[in-house]
Amino acid sequence: MVAGEKAIQSLAFVIASVVCLLLSIIFVRVSVLRQRQRCEIRLDGRISPNKAGVQSFMRLPGLGQSLAGAIVVYRENFVDGNRPAFGRVEDLQKVKGIGVKRAKKIKQWLRFEQQEAH
Repeated sequence: MVAGEKAIQSLAFVIASVVCLLLSIIFVRVSVLRQRQRCEIRLDGRISPNKAGVQSFMRLPGLGQSLAGAIVVYRENFVDGNRPAFGRVEDLQKVKGIGVKRAKKIKQWLRFEQQEAH
C-alpha cells in the first residue's frame, strides 16, 4: 500500500507541475499582449506641428519632452511673414535632434496647413 500511495503522490506532483507550467505560459502570453497594446499610439486625429503643444508631440514615437519642447520653441521663434514654421514634414528637420528617420517615423501622425484646408 505504501508503494501505491507513493505512485499517487508522484502522479499528483506531476499533474500539479504541468498545471503550474501551463498557467505560467498563459500568464506570460497575456502579459506580452498587454505590453504590445500599451505601445500602440492612438490619436483622435493627426496633429498640426504648427499648433500642437508639447504634450501632443510627446505622444508620438521617438519624441520625448526635450524634442517636443524643441519643436514648440522653434515654432514660436520662427519668423517668415505669414508662412507657418512647418509646411511639410521635412521642415521638422530644422529642429535639432530631428533627422530624416525620425521625421519619417512621425509623418503619419502629422497634418500640415495644405491638408487642413481640405
